[in-house]
Amino acid sequence: MVGMQRGTHERGSQGTRGARGARGAALVTVAAAVALAAGCTGGSGSKDDGRAPEPERSHASAPAAGPVLAVKVDNAPEARPQTGLEAADVVYAEPVEGGLSRLMALYATELPEEVGPVRSARESDLELLRQFDRPTLAFSGAQSKLLPLIEKAPLRAATPGEAPDAYVRDDDRQAPHNLYLRPGELPAEPAGAGALTTGFTFGEAPEGGRAESSRTVRYPSTSFTFTWSGSEDRWLVSLDGSPARTADGERLAPATVVVQHVTVRESAFRDFRGSNSPYVESVGSGRAEVLRDGRAYDATWKRGTAADGTSFTNGDGAALNFAEGQVWVIFAGGS
Repeated sequence: MVGMQRGTHERGSQGTRGARGARGAALVTVAAAVALAAGCTGGSGSKDDGRAPEPERSHASAPAAGPVLAVKVDNAPEARPQTGLEAADVVYAEPVEGGLSRLMALYATELPEEVGPVRSARESDLELLRQFDRPTLAFSGAQSKLLPLIEKAPLRAATPGEAPDAYVRDDDRQAPHNLYLRPGELPAEPAGAGALTTGFTFGEAPEGGRAESSRTVRYPSTSFTFTWSGSEDRWLVSLDGSPARTADGERLAPATVVVQHVTVRESAFRDFRGSNSPYVESVGSGRAEVLRDGRAYDATWKRGTAADGTSFTNGDGAALNFAEGQVWVIFAGGS
C-alpha cells in the first residue's frame, strides 16, 4: 500500500492487495466449530481515537488453525474502496449512528493480505458473534463503557493495542479512515469452513421465487443496491448509487444476498456527538428475502439463542439453500 506507515516488526508482502482468492465450493453446510486455544483476551481495546500504537512485541508461537476472524470495516464514503471484502465468506451490513452503516466481514476459508479500513465495535456485534466458537474480533476500539462487555464476551479481541504488529496506516487517507489489518500477523491460520456456525445451507436453487434484476435496501444515510449479472452469476454491489469496487478496481459481487428484517432499537450507548448507537436484535425470528441466481425467495429467519446459527426456511419449513460463494446479509428494520 503506497504511503503506508509500518511498525518495527513487519512481514514481506505475500500477494497483491485486494487479490481475489480461489473460493470454489468452500462454503458448505457447516459442521463442528474450531475452538480457539486461548480464551478471551484481557485489555480488549482502546478508545477509537484514530491512532494506532507503535508495535512492541512479536509473535512467538507457530501459526495453527484459528477461529473465525471478524473484522469491523468502515463503510463511510471516505473509506471506499475497501480492501479485502472480496475474500470474506460472509459480509454483514448493520446500521450505526446518524443513519450510516458499518460492515462486519467474516473470514474462515481465506485470509486476505489486508482488510480495512478498520473501525470501532458496537454492542450488537457481541450478540451476532456468539454463534461462533470464540471468534477473533478485529476492531479499532470502542467507547469506554462498552469495553467491559467486550472483556466478558466469549471472543478474542484483536485491537491495535492487543495486536500492534497486525495494524498499519495508509498515509494517503485521513484518519480515522486509514487503519488496516494484516491478518497474516495474527497467530493463526484460516479456520476452515467448518468454523462457520451460521446455520446457512448451500445447494441447488429452491423451486419458485420470482425474477429479480435489482434490489435496493436503504438506511437513512446509506443505500445498498444489488444488481444481477447473468454473465458473472453474481450480484453486483453498489453503495450509495455508485459501483462498489475492490482495491484493484473489480466489482464486489456476492453469490447470495440476504435482506434480513430485524428489530433495530436504541442501545444503552451513544457516540461522542450524543447520537444513540442502534442495537440490531439478531436473535429471534422474522421475514427475509434471499436473492440468488437472479431470483428472490421469501423466507423466514430464526435464531433461537445467541449460541445458535440463523436458519432460513421457505413457506414449507424446508431449508432455503444459498448459492455457493460469498454471502452478504443486510440487516433491515421491520421484523
